[in-house]
Amino acid sequence: MPTRTLKLIRSIDSGSISEGCIDELVELARLNKVLLGFLRRIDYDGPLKAGEEDLYERYMFEVAKVSEALSSLDYALFKFRKPIEHVSVDIDVLVRYEHLLKAIKALTSKGFRIEVSEPYTVTMIKGETIVDLYTHPSFAWIVYLDGGRLLEETETIDMGLTGVEAKALTKDAETIVMAAHAMYKEHIYLLSDYYVTREWLSRKALGLAEELKAEEAVETALRLNKQIERGQVEAPVKLSPVQVAGVLARKFVGDPDFRATSINLLKSIARKRAAQQLVQRIKRKAY
Repeated sequence: MPTRTLKLIRSIDSGSISEGCIDELVELARLNKVLLGFLRRIDYDGPLKAGEEDLYERYMFEVAKVSEALSSLDYALFKFRKPIEHVSVDIDVLVRYEHLLKAIKALTSKGFRIEVSEPYTVTMIKGETIVDLYTHPSFAWIVYLDGGRLLEETETIDMGLTGVEAKALTKDAETIVMAAHAMYKEHIYLLSDYYVTREWLSRKALGLAEELKAEEAVETALRLNKQIERGQVEAPVKLSPVQVAGVLARKFVGDPDFRATSINLLKSIARKRAAQQLVQRIKRKAY
């Protein structure tokens, strides 16, 4: 008998539901951050899809506004482009370190305020819109990918209905960011990650992964893809503590930037907010 995850994948790929019930698949799609894409592909008609489409349109217009504000700077949207649509909670922007203060000033002029300022990340908020400015992809003040190198892998994309063009990471770079984010930071692998790997992984992406010392993240993603397709695991897949320890230990050994910034973990945990986030991260089943 196919797993619930395989039923969802087959529904997305075929554009119809032949196995499982709609309510079960909707909830699973939501957990795996593929809900809007799932509803679109099965041509679902109802208030749920209408609500998701409305949220998605509003989100895209907010992204367009942020992109316009940062247009003169060296920036790129990241964790943004995916083969399967989903309504994101926040807007992730990679910005060159030298342009960070200019980015903050540009967004402040548009009504944003700084909510959290940490090494490598500044979170800014305006109403319900959240923008995370990163100089490097990081967690607990530890750098796991070189933001400057990623900013060499960008292209201009059309924001669709907004009529705005924005700078974003290439699909090759997004594939590596996705795998690294899932393995090093979140320790959870979603179906949205599965589709990025399945659809966009290329020789160029593999070369970039090697350069950024993220090969194991990609290898783990590919291994999980096979397990998902064989019906051996359900998504979201939560990495075990042993798996996480192994992945991070090997990253520590092989990546000088990761190793050099790992000392920041102790400083981060010393802060009450960071300690609470760490506990929540360990307990959760999705993100």
